[in-house]
Amino acid sequence: MKPCIHCFLFLFLFAASSSTAQIVNPQKMLEGKMIKKTNQAIDKKTDAAIDSLLLDKTNSGPVEKTQNTGIKQETAAQTDTAVAVTQKQESVLQTYSKFDFVAGERVIFYDDFSQDNVGDLPVAWNTNGSAEIVTNNLYDGHWMQVISRNSVWTEALLNLPENYTIEFDIIPIKGEDAGMAGYHFRLMQSINEKSFDPGSVPGKAGFQFKCEYFGRPGYSTYINGNEGQGLALSGVKEDKNLFEKINQKYHISIWVQKSRIRLYQNETKLFDLPKAFPVSTVKMDRIRFEDGAALISNVRIAIGNPDMRSKLLTEGKLVTYGIYFDVNKDVVKPESYGTLKSIADVLSENPSVRIKIVGHTDADGNAAANLDLSKRRAAAVKNELTGNFGIDASRMEIDGKGAAQPVAPNDNSTNKALNRRVEFIKL
Repeated sequence: MKPCIHCFLFLFLFAASSSTAQIVNPQKMLEGKMIKKTNQAIDKKTDAAIDSLLLDKTNSGPVEKTQNTGIKQETAAQTDTAVAVTQKQESVLQTYSKFDFVAGERVIFYDDFSQDNVGDLPVAWNTNGSAEIVTNNLYDGHWMQVISRNSVWTEALLNLPENYTIEFDIIPIKGEDAGMAGYHFRLMQSINEKSFDPGSVPGKAGFQFKCEYFGRPGYSTYINGNEGQGLALSGVKEDKNLFEKINQKYHISIWVQKSRIRLYQNETKLFDLPKAFPVSTVKMDRIRFEDGAALISNVRIAIGNPDMRSKLLTEGKLVTYGIYFDVNKDVVKPESYGTLKSIADVLSENPSVRIKIVGHTDADGNAAANLDLSKRRAAAVKNELTGNFGIDASRMEIDGKGAAQPVAPNDNSTNKALNRRVEFIKL
């Protein structure tokens, strides 16, 4: 629509005739109106995105059980949800510049619930309450939804060594009391392999990370029996900038090294406990979520931390599972920073070393598409090492193999996670 020149002329003359008015620039006024209309259009789209939160992508309407979260109706959380959308779009690797977490080398448990049907209890988990798989419109993939005062835990016991890492994505949602309910995550040594260990301090020992109903993060440890007397620890973070918010996604990383436990929320190290479990008989074997309401996905447990220097310089090949991408995407996720920095440190300290970066995918999807994706992911890793860590691009070649060189059968989530990897080969 063309601007009204007569209207601008009238405003210009009116402003000039007033002794106190400033001269009005017609072009600036037109630009201002255009900006206002653009912002209004953006606001409408943002509102639409908020209104569609947690709609089942496979149906024309919301999943009936998913509505129990109340997220779609949670008007008090709409601002937080809009912020979550913005944060997802603007999430960049540089924000993790102090992130020193390095994921474990060998994946022993992985569940993104991709093989579970929407509405079902995931097959690798058990519960004394309820849990089901849902989808949502803000974050891709399947999510395990937990809304109860009960627990959901890994069905099989975990064979965990002295050093390992645990990671998961989690979104606090509305609970049974119509507000954010928080959640508890527990790493524990169970008593009964086949059953639920009850009580406020269940099992033989445990570490609990909790997000309270108002978002404050905290922790506690315990060792049951006489040997644990006086060894319990607890603490909270009072910094409100670290409080979790309803409907926003958080990446939780836990690094266990013998008696030491470090826990990270996104890029921030929340807790570092050098003597969390100073008793040699403590051996964790199960994880569980309890007492709250949340969506959970991408649960990953891996053993040991890779010796980047030895594997790359001595063995000539480094296979890493600590560089992350979203499904079918080639953008390096921020939580990859610790792994990338470790690799960059080796290359910086050995300037004569040249490498080839090779991407690998699982077998899901089209073979040609997987081949292309693997090459794009290798290129993305090279770009990060160059742009964020100053590694000379001429020292790096790239390649992608798609799903052509699997290291495990593509028959379950854990094995598929083993096949999704990035290799660094010394040239």
